[in-house]
Amino acid sequence: MIELKSVGVTYPTGNVTALTDISLALPAGDFAFLVGPTGAGKSTLLKLLYADVRATSGSISVAGRDITKIIPHEIPALRRQMGIVLQDYGLLPQRTVWENMMFACEVLGLPRPEARQRVRERLEQVGMLSRCDAFPAQLSGGEQQRVAIARALVGKPALLIADEPTGNLDPETSAGVMDALLAVSDEGTTVLVATHDKNAVDRLRRRVIAIERGTLARDEAEGAYGYAS
Repeated sequence: MIELKSVGVTYPTGNVTALTDISLALPAGDFAFLVGPTGAGKSTLLKLLYADVRATSGSISVAGRDITKIIPHEIPALRRQMGIVLQDYGLLPQRTVWENMMFACEVLGLPRPEARQRVRERLEQVGMLSRCDAFPAQLSGGEQQRVAIARALVGKPALLIADEPTGNLDPETSAGVMDALLAVSDEGTTVLVATHDKNAVDRLRRRVIAIERGTLARDEAEGAYGYAS
């Protein structure tokens, strides 16, 4: 599903090297945590996958496609093939949960009958169907993040990328969000989660990829977080 070979990223402003010689692969259906100190390069690595950042060296394959030299007008189509969950939720404040979900379906071009069915299924999957008429401001942080996950999944993506999905949540709520992501992986979706959530990583004992100072420090099949909380 994902393969990086000798990937490096150097930002032209200030000549800052964010990543150096990163090589790794995630098979279809894999669940992996991406960990490391703040500023290590985790977000840069994720942004490479949805072409928000360009590699300055190496090659990147996503779902069998080389995206190293992707051209701008092809990027929206690439992103429609994956689900992206960010820490700030990104829900439209003037739309209800249901309307937020339906809007995502409109962007994907889904027929309305199919869209309604998918929205219902995904909201039920994350335990938010009962709150479908609520506006984002009426939801807790954990509820908003669950909706964001459901929205990312409505297109049935083969790949789900999550950048600090529990960064603003209490431990109990964080555990629920991580369990929802794990359930998605169990259905066959490839899931990559960048996180500082030590409790979640140590509890789930899934694959752990650690980035330190822009380099691959370790890659363990059943790893621990490995840093002080």
